[in-house]
Amino acid sequence: MDKNVQPRITWYWLLLFFLAFGLLSCTGTSTPTPTPTPTPAPLPETLRFYYWEGYMPQSVLDAFAEETGIKVEYIVYETVEEAVEAIKAEGGYDVVGIENYQLPTLIEGNRLAELNYQNLPNYNNISASFRNLSFDPENRYTVPFSWGVTGIVVRTDRVEEPITTWEDLWDPRYQGKVGVWPLPRDLIGMSLKTLGYSINSEEPAEVAAAVDRLIELKKNAFLLDLNLAHAASFLLEEDGAMIYGWAYDYQESLAGNENVVYVLPEEGTMLWGESLLIPASSPHKEAAEQFINFILRPESSAQIVNEVYVANANEAARPYINPDILNDPSIFPPNDVLQKGELFLPLSAEGEALHAREWERFMEADQ
Repeated sequence: MDKNVQPRITWYWLLLFFLAFGLLSCTGTSTPTPTPTPTPAPLPETLRFYYWEGYMPQSVLDAFAEETGIKVEYIVYETVEEAVEAIKAEGGYDVVGIENYQLPTLIEGNRLAELNYQNLPNYNNISASFRNLSFDPENRYTVPFSWGVTGIVVRTDRVEEPITTWEDLWDPRYQGKVGVWPLPRDLIGMSLKTLGYSINSEEPAEVAAAVDRLIELKKNAFLLDLNLAHAASFLLEEDGAMIYGWAYDYQESLAGNENVVYVLPEEGTMLWGESLLIPASSPHKEAAEQFINFILRPESSAQIVNEVYVANANEAARPYINPDILNDPSIFPPNDVLQKGELFLPLSAEGEALHAREWERFMEADQ
């Protein structure tokens, strides 16, 4: 089979996946109607970009600065909940990358600036699979950015038999050698999946049962430091056997040891997606749009994928992506993985409160 065929098929199934969850709106996939352009504002000396540690190459930021004269200050957050609170507190950020399931709260609270698509012509490069999702049906406030799957990164020389399921994280043979990122939606979702429930459950009994299981896992697992960009050191420099993680963790670990594999568990993976946005409090909206438009250039988006090993929604970037990365199932997964996966969806206000209470119970429990 032509190596270039598989990614095209994957995008087709990804489109069907979003349709199956009702995430695409019926407004079509066209570019949002441009809004009139006011008199250009003076360009700032610096933009403040707020995102995960290590997920935006410095080379891209430097290229933008060289072209425009605008320096980008890259500020990192540890959790998506922290990022949401910072936006609500009008922390002075100009561009933020954030997970989609948190967006409804920000949109409904009028915390995001409406985008002027006259300043974002490269939005046309975004795949139809990611446009017009239900939380922002006309993409008035958000630009689709990155996406991926969740799995287990395994040191095969440190486990007694192949790791195949989420349940293996609880295996007492690996006590103290399992690493997990202490992220609420991720861990609660994973635990819900092991019990046969939806990762987006808002049923109190189901969520409580999932957290009970997580408390048991806490006795077996090591909570990874959220200040780390990836968990490779846990598998390379320490005696870790496996970690709950993502393609970035896998790629960094594999670069240091050939005995590393990425497992997409039999129960099904969890899919995530992120968007770029401009907080309503940004003092430099036009320059922020200029930065987003720069990121949406095919070459820029491909450079991000090639350096960070995370897929993004830029269809036009594909010819510039390293073929080995484009055909790596940990980054661009095959169709059967997408069909079996479940996407993190926004919770209701009551659901968010429930998950927050249960997460606090998990964090306060003895290890």
